[in-house]
Amino acid sequence: MASEHIEQKLALLPDLPGSYQMKDLNGKIIYVGKAKNLKNRVRSYFKGEHSGKTAELVRNIADFDFIVTSSEKESLLLEITLIQKYQPYFNIRLKRGTGYPYIKITNERDPKLELVSDVKQDGAQYFGPYPNVYAAQETLHFLQKNYPLRRCNGWQGRPCLYANMGQCLGPCWHEVPVEEYDAQIKRIQSFLDGNTKTVTKNLKQKMTNAAERLEFERAADIRDQLNFISETVEKQKIISKDGTPRDLFNFYLDKGWLSVQVFFIRQARLLKREKRVFAIVDDAGEELTSFILQFYNRRNAVLPKEILVPKGVNSKLISDVLNLPVRVPQRGEKRNLMDLAAKNAEIVLEEKFRLMEMNEQKTNGAMQEIADALGLEKIHRIEAFDHSHTQGQEIVSAMVVFEDGVPNKQKYRKYKLKTVQHADERAETMEVIRRRYTRLLKEHAELPDLVLMDGGVIQLNAAREVLEDELGLENLPVAAMVKNNHHRTADLLKEEGESHTSLDPKSQGFFLLQRIQDEVHRFAITFHRSLRSKSSLGSKLDEIAGVGPKIRQKLLTKYGSLPKIAKASDEELHALGIPPKVVNAIKISLNAIDDSNN
Repeated sequence: MASEHIEQKLALLPDLPGSYQMKDLNGKIIYVGKAKNLKNRVRSYFKGEHSGKTAELVRNIADFDFIVTSSEKESLLLEITLIQKYQPYFNIRLKRGTGYPYIKITNERDPKLELVSDVKQDGAQYFGPYPNVYAAQETLHFLQKNYPLRRCNGWQGRPCLYANMGQCLGPCWHEVPVEEYDAQIKRIQSFLDGNTKTVTKNLKQKMTNAAERLEFERAADIRDQLNFISETVEKQKIISKDGTPRDLFNFYLDKGWLSVQVFFIRQARLLKREKRVFAIVDDAGEELTSFILQFYNRRNAVLPKEILVPKGVNSKLISDVLNLPVRVPQRGEKRNLMDLAAKNAEIVLEEKFRLMEMNEQKTNGAMQEIADALGLEKIHRIEAFDHSHTQGQEIVSAMVVFEDGVPNKQKYRKYKLKTVQHADERAETMEVIRRRYTRLLKEHAELPDLVLMDGGVIQLNAAREVLEDELGLENLPVAAMVKNNHHRTADLLKEEGESHTSLDPKSQGFFLLQRIQDEVHRFAITFHRSLRSKSSLGSKLDEIAGVGPKIRQKLLTKYGSLPKIAKASDEELHALGIPPKVVNAIKISLNAIDDSNN
């Protein structure tokens, strides 16, 4: 049932295309969508029954915004932009860039071969991408040795080392005719297009000859070179009659999860594939349409000449946005390849479900063991707290959240303690518990099923005093993780004076409890160290004559560390508005610190 606030906003939605942004209680954008008709699409979330990820999304919606666009195409472009900007939890996530290299023939008077990570509109020729980076590097070296272009920096009046070795055409000492470059480039193109029979035949003969001469290292090197050529050039079979660069997308949908396969067809071969599996909110066709456009919105993404998609995907919209042909294969090799991608997607999703089931059994079993040990019916979410300080100073607290046995790092929280000036476990615990659960009550947010304190009876009593006496949360279970002499969680304590509750040291529940303790301790220590590092840096700057709060802040913001400040030029420091005398004092002081550390 939608809140009164949402009902009022739903009534004001227009019958126009646009993008909508769902928000949680904290005003954070958790989902971005697009619609041909905002009124119909947004209202559909709050009317009728939902399941899976859509139901989870609706439970977390506290508000929404929308932006009207002039067309569906514009709404899709806006959706992609907002997803990239806000990275909402309920939207699909994509890695930035593939990390796969290309072999490049540069567009210059004296061209050369390079291995590059992205494709630019610079008139050069690109081959790839190649999934095996090392094999691509070795293939490049093979080409440079056997089909040399330029390997030097150009004219220097004498042959470079590579020219003397026969691995450079020699623009370093004479003018190389354009025709000579063109002939060599044609040989390289033919090789990278898969015409390697002559080369591999010669290499195999050389390998045999080396073995007969008992030059086994030489033979092994040639064998490796044959493997590298196979990895980069020969590995994939011919799947089409033309060399049009194509990307093919297909999917498999089950139980609210979408499995996507992307096949990259280059030089008429299936060069590599990528896979993604994610829970979806929209229908499969809409999600895959959005996925494809996000896919090409990544850094260094290379557009093919053609995209192949299954039925149900808005091919016209994708074509309009990317400005290239988008087709649905009906028969032949492309149709067979589309079926193969769908089969692969199904296999990947089935594996995902099996792993999820195994992990769920393990983590749910561990949570239930903890629940049973504490006499609780069931536990879904645990919130655990720890404190950190240096000799009673710079006191901080931290909270981690485990849901169904898995850490949810988006819900972790850090606290700079405001009311505690020196080490006092009781006061520290009371402040952080008071701040955390006062806020949850104020926001009408869901409470955890168990609160764990990383400590003993002092923290336990302090937490219960705040929860029960101040906030009236008598039914919120609290326990302390009691450590042994090795500072490892050994038992749980529910009540002062009661005996400790022990878990089987070989059980999943015991391992989960130790993981919770390790994680909250790590999180608290990491937060404390980051603050201490900033404080230490600031205090050293404060000791320098003429450096006040404003200059200190400028230096911290610009450089972040003493070594970087020390390396900055006088001109750079002057540009920040720092007087020459103060710049001189900073340099003298920081150099003195550096000398004392050496």
